[in-house]
Amino acid sequence: MALQPSIDISENALLEYDREVLEQLLRDHTTGRNIIWATDDYAHLGDGYQATDEITIEKITGEHGKVIQPRAVKSKEAQRDRTKERAEVFTPSWICNAQNNLVDNAWFGREGVFNTENPDHTWTVNPNKIEFPKGKTWRDYVRDTRLEITCGEAPYLASLYDTVSGEPIDLKNRIGILDRKLRVVSENVDDHGKWLEWAQAAYQSTYGFEWQGDSLLLAREALLQTLFDYHEAKFGKDCPLQKKSAKYIAYIISWNLWQMDGLKGVIPYSCGKKQMPSLFEDAITIEPCKGCVNGDIRQHNGIYALVKDWSIDDKEKKDKGQNKIRFIDLIAK
Repeated sequence: MALQPSIDISENALLEYDREVLEQLLRDHTTGRNIIWATDDYAHLGDGYQATDEITIEKITGEHGKVIQPRAVKSKEAQRDRTKERAEVFTPSWICNAQNNLVDNAWFGREGVFNTENPDHTWTVNPNKIEFPKGKTWRDYVRDTRLEITCGEAPYLASLYDTVSGEPIDLKNRIGILDRKLRVVSENVDDHGKWLEWAQAAYQSTYGFEWQGDSLLLAREALLQTLFDYHEAKFGKDCPLQKKSAKYIAYIISWNLWQMDGLKGVIPYSCGKKQMPSLFEDAITIEPCKGCVNGDIRQHNGIYALVKDWSIDDKEKKDKGQNKIRFIDLIAK
């Protein structure tokens, strides 16, 4: 798989590569169904494109292969409408880089670890192998948990392109959280099997959530493409990534980048008033959501989003689903 010249990763190309990979990128593990559109932007296309409809392969491939496109490719009017309706404002890469640098400055205890920021909003990449502070190793960095909230197309995680300008970013200049983790893996691991093992660890420790289904799919696709890019840079075109490995990474991505109402911790549109049967004829009573009324994130009547705890190695616990936890419970730990 190669990055498309238009920066738009083709769903048709993904389908041709492997249907199971695309199916996984559309999966919502909390509901057991697919992610939903969660926007009215596509409602004019008819059945299957309404806000609460699931995004299916048939609705985004074939003649519909250009339905979902990155924000930078959308018209200015569409960008403006989404900003107005959903406060969708994407961050330019130089700001993502600066903020990611602040996190790494704190983790490493020094500045300029991966790159040095320039006054003209560019950055100069550190060409040397990353050195780690006393008491910390490259393995600790790869395993360190990072989360991008309301991630959109996930510019803080995987910087294939500048989400504002639409300009592709060369691999050596990428600044995303996952980019940094995979760079570290490539600098410290030469064995192919071990590289894949640590790449999986990098994905398992990289999280994000988003309301709108189209943006979430684009984010998931970007993280998958990032795997292909770093794998090829490390091992060359003569050693293509096996589909089995791509499928497992897609599985990790579909868990770690999930769809959620970030203010409530639930699946979009799943929370609200419920109509309850009444003892008196056909009348109904209305039961307001206590969470919405009280502003208590733990009392919503919607479907709380689940995440997977990859640190649990116990097979029995995994089989029983005991490595799945509500996101709101995870952040309360």
